Amino acid sequence: MSNLQLRVISAVVLAVVTLGLTWLGGLPFRLLSAAMTILIFYEWTRMCRPVAATGLGLLPDALLLVFVVALIAGLPASWLLLLGAVMVVVTVVVGSMRQTGQWDPSGLAYAAISGLSLALLRDGDHSGLVAILFLFAVVWATDISAYFVGRAVGGPKLAPSISPGKTQSGALGGAVGGVVAGLLLAATAGAGNLAVLGVVALVLSIVAQAGDLFESWVKRRHDRKDSGTLIPGHGGVMDRVDGLVAAAFALYVIGWISATADHPAQGLFPA
Repeated sequence: MSNLQLRVISAVVLAVVTLGLTWLGGLPFRLLSAAMTILIFYEWTRMCRPVAATGLGLLPDALLLVFVVALIAGLPASWLLLLGAVMVVVTVVVGSMRQTGQWDPSGLAYAAISGLSLALLRDGDHSGLVAILFLFAVVWATDISAYFVGRAVGGPKLAPSISPGKTQSGALGGAVGGVVAGLLLAATAGAGNLAVLGVVALVLSIVAQAGDLFESWVKRRHDRKDSGTLIPGHGGVMDRVDGLVAAAFALYVIGWISATADHPAQGLFPA
């Protein structure tokens, strides 16, 4: 089977599973978010740790498991945020004392924020469903539009020292595609604040592309081409969700400002 065939099959399977669990919401989607949290941290540590962790070096892994259990259990946002902050601080202190694991705290924060943002955005209501589908539409359209516009137009590179393949034209095309897709989804869902959501879609598209560049920078710092090999034909989980989780956090913060930390989607897509 060719690499292209593997990529197509993997993409279809991932899309079907993700959309199915997104539709269900609640516990099934929290389980998806928890699995993503674990896999992101797993790949992060495999890239960034010079040697395999043992003994107290496994403390970050144990703390992440505590966070994942709390996430699955549906604890309020305030508790999840506090737990996330505490485990990052503890990891910083222990790492400083042992002079090891300098990348573990940032990996914990990255993984925990990713899972928390997605789980709390989706929640279990209609507003959460629309919010996640809006997020998917913007991020996926940004990726697709950036790829095809970049290949068709070319031109100056966006960040050649970090990701040589990305172009400024692709970034602009991705932003336009993300905004259009987001507005189409919002209009289909019957949202009335389309002007505001257009601005939100633009912000999410920009943040998603920044998240993609951030992961590319981390890989370059550790001389890695892919974050892992878990997804046939695609590399690692982080390679697939880097832009998504960055945009999810941005949308979560925007929703939090508009509504509450526990039900952020209701601020943007009121039922």
